Amino acid sequence: MDLHFGDSKPTDDERAAVDALLGPPESSWEGADRSDADLRWARGGREARDRRDLLLPGLHAINDRVGWISDGALGYLCRRLTVPPAEAYGVATFYAMFSVKPRPATVLHVCTDLACAAAGAPELCAGVEERLGPGSGVSVQRGPCLGLCERAPAALAIRAGDPVRTAVSAPATVEEAVLAASAPDSAPEEPPAARAVPQAGQDGLMLLHRVGVVDPASLDDYRAHGGCTALRRAFELGPAGVIREVTDSGLVGRGGAAFPTGRKWQATASRPDRPHYLVCNADESEPGTFKDRVLMEGDPYALIEAMTIAGYATGAHQGYLYLRGEYPRALRRLEHALAQARARGLLGGDVLGQGYAFDIEIRRGAGAYICGEETALFNSIEGYRGEPRSKPPFPVEKGLFGKPTVENNVETLVNVLPILTMGAPAYAAIGTGRSTGPKLFCVSGAVDRPGVYEVPFGATLGEVLALAGVRDGLRAVLLGGAAGGFVRADELDIPLTFEGTREAGTTLGSGVVMAFDDSVPLPRLLLRIAEFFRDESCGQCVPCRVGTVRQEEALHRIAERTGAAAADDIALLREIGRAMRDASICGLGQTAWNAVESAIDRLGAYA
Repeated sequence: MDLHFGDSKPTDDERAAVDALLGPPESSWEGADRSDADLRWARGGREARDRRDLLLPGLHAINDRVGWISDGALGYLCRRLTVPPAEAYGVATFYAMFSVKPRPATVLHVCTDLACAAAGAPELCAGVEERLGPGSGVSVQRGPCLGLCERAPAALAIRAGDPVRTAVSAPATVEEAVLAASAPDSAPEEPPAARAVPQAGQDGLMLLHRVGVVDPASLDDYRAHGGCTALRRAFELGPAGVIREVTDSGLVGRGGAAFPTGRKWQATASRPDRPHYLVCNADESEPGTFKDRVLMEGDPYALIEAMTIAGYATGAHQGYLYLRGEYPRALRRLEHALAQARARGLLGGDVLGQGYAFDIEIRRGAGAYICGEETALFNSIEGYRGEPRSKPPFPVEKGLFGKPTVENNVETLVNVLPILTMGAPAYAAIGTGRSTGPKLFCVSGAVDRPGVYEVPFGATLGEVLALAGVRDGLRAVLLGGAAGGFVRADELDIPLTFEGTREAGTTLGSGVVMAFDDSVPLPRLLLRIAEFFRDESCGQCVPCRVGTVRQEEALHRIAERTGAAAADDIALLREIGRAMRDASICGLGQTAWNAVESAIDRLGAYA
């Protein structure tokens, strides 16, 4: 390992931010202000290298305290962790929420993605930028989805300091967004999570039944409404019994891949290599998706209970919750819930007195859609660039830190609670034969009541839109988000199951249902989707790195042409799309063409 440290020194604030995370340095080798005599030899090098996974938290610590990451701060963090500065620079520049160039302490992130674009984000951005001109002390950044699609358009203000301050403005006006950036502490409080659940309080809900009913900060309230019942049932069944129940229930992953959860758990549990790890993927960055945010903000103890059950079943004693960096309220809720769970014996060395040790650590993402891919997420936690790994080996064999790992998203894990409380047969009776249980759908766009809806698998697209109050003039619906596909307004009888959408030539994805009427120009939407994939490609493989750029270029040309010239570019788009789908390493490149293809073939875009 070749370490080349520069001459730049950290400021007192930068040094304090790193030391608060890692503890004070013990030698000049680690950056202590002592004699240079002990620079002739290194102490604790192996131990420092074993802390490489603290690189991302260290970058967060500096960015939160100062607002950007200077050469001196990066060098100091690298010295503390014995990470080559070039590698750390590659990690710091990988994430959109970090900056390695000076910028104001306050950053206002304004969403310009699909739902917000349709709700007036371009006008919002122009107004905010006009009001917050040069010298305002605020950096305005146009960016991808903030996971607030039910309250579009949305803005998130982050003011660096100790402590860091955040404010959300959604639905945002120019005045409210400027207030959030100028005075985060004075900005209006966010509405409760239940506001995003139009069904809150209704009978029959399984996944959302506590949202809006219990106090998300109160463990006693959670337990009074059925909390911890599933965990006690898990200890009665034993690890093998829990896996059998999950397998018999027919539960499949809710993140889009639809892999059988019981098979994944069994494959991990059966591996002799130790330790095993559990990772909860809470980095939902698909444009139009916000269900995991609502669950974490409205019912955080449910996720902690579900993760503990998953860890118990698969033989894991350490869980990692990889949380989207754009979710400050979810972070606060989960940190409080974890502290309460540890204090009350739901986490720690002896969970509920059963002799099982398990704990959960939150790791914050920093604005990288690709980290929703499981192996990219593992690299991110380990302190590397969030680039996907080639498979095999699969995560159940060699996942996080090279050990057997089970990875599930928030919705998948929370489904385990009703499976254990009601039993696998009763759960499997809900939905259809191959898509069992309830499903959460994130409905946004041209509807009167946007939000998260819980329905049994098998409900039609039209039924879900009717719950949300679809408006007149519906032109198209985007299923599955930017990686999904468009369907026409006359195709609302599509059953929302994995097999039903597949037979209809589209995809269910993570549960996005985004409605568009004639007021939104379709070419602009397609161009925004192409821009999104170009920005979010990690650049590791050529088909995706080059293909996403060429796709955007072709759509720009098509917007300016008609007739034969446009037809040539459409043919080129198809060729690029096939290459990305067949040769990209991960699902980002493989699905980057889906929405554009469906708009051309199903909606007649550019006809």
